[in-house]
Amino acid sequence: MSTPPLADLRKEHERSELDESMAARVPLEQFRVWLNDALSAKVPEPNAMTLATVGHDGRPSTRVVLIKGFDERGLVWYTNYQSRKGRQLAANGFAALQFHWVELERVVRIEGRVEFSDPAEADAYYASRPLASRIGAWASAQSEVLDSRLDLVKRTAEMGVKYGLNPPRPPHWGGYRLVPDYWEFWQGRRSRLHDRICYKHQPDGLWLRQRLSP
Repeated sequence: MSTPPLADLRKEHERSELDESMAARVPLEQFRVWLNDALSAKVPEPNAMTLATVGHDGRPSTRVVLIKGFDERGLVWYTNYQSRKGRQLAANGFAALQFHWVELERVVRIEGRVEFSDPAEADAYYASRPLASRIGAWASAQSEVLDSRLDLVKRTAEMGVKYGLNPPRPPHWGGYRLVPDYWEFWQGRRSRLHDRICYKHQPDGLWLRQRLSP
């Protein structure tokens, strides 16, 4: 079966709109509204976000991670510090995030510097995870070459025996927080005349809100 020509694929966006009178004064509140909309609409994995990082070699890479918290300090996710993204963040402490809620025809883009989250918060989140996930954090040398899945299964079993029902948080696993200095909210509109509202953090601590061309 042949693949339809990609150039012929079309979709009109007409679910909603976003103008300056509707947009919140600060981006965190606008994000809170849109995330709640995504949760209420029961879109698949509303907490999934694409994380983009760049290492010493200047090559960008992306992957999907899950947001696990956000407040005035920034947005938090958890991962292996020794993974490819961890190594890239150690080399270049800036990153970008993107949420794409297809069903709502909405995208949120966030850029800023990245820091480690509070160790106590990481401990609390790690303790809240299912046991299998906690053991998995010990078993997986994330992003390293693996000879076979069987090796991973064996390693997981070994870590389960070693740590039992109460594994401690691995020293190589924890949280990152992106501290935003730029937000963009994209709402799909008809004829590709999309609404784009961005917020840029200013030296006085306030946010400059602007409309961008689609």
